[in-house]
Amino acid sequence: MTRRRPDTQVRPHLPTGWRRLAARLPIALFRAGLGPLFGKRLLLLHHTGRVTGLDRHVVLEVVRHEPSEASWTVAAGFGPKADWYRNLRAQPKTVIQFGNRHHAVTAHFLTAEECSEEMARYARKHPRAAPRLCAFMGYPVDGTEASFRDAGRAVPFVRLDAADRPRTSGERARRR
Repeated sequence: MTRRRPDTQVRPHLPTGWRRLAARLPIALFRAGLGPLFGKRLLLLHHTGRVTGLDRHVVLEVVRHEPSEASWTVAAGFGPKADWYRNLRAQPKTVIQFGNRHHAVTAHFLTAEECSEEMARYARKHPRAAPRLCAFMGYPVDGTEASFRDAGRAVPFVRLDAADRPRTSGERARRR
């Protein structure tokens, strides 16, 4: 299998025309109160434009959700130059809508090794979707965990931790 270096990666082009309208349709559905239709697979990320300061929205696939820790992990499939990713880099405190509930969150940007683990975990959980997702992003995978880990090292992942997440007893003791 031929592997590309992450710095020479050709990312998919952002959708235009009717594809852009179709990609943005879930935003309207979330706003209409139909977020629960997406189950636990999608969330609506509210973010602030780093240049304009305007409110922006994007619907993202949830790679992993940890209800006990009130955290959601998402991937920047269009790479680190995606506007929402760059906006979170500039202002990591924001709000998400998951189902019909809003959560104040803080973005934490995962290391390449953590991204590798997330992609491998995603491939184990979604064995049919993972190869298609990697192909869409331009990463050749052969179905092995090693190939998914390689792809994961080049895909930026972000963990969104809720500000009101349940605290462990050790965290409560440190806060006192």
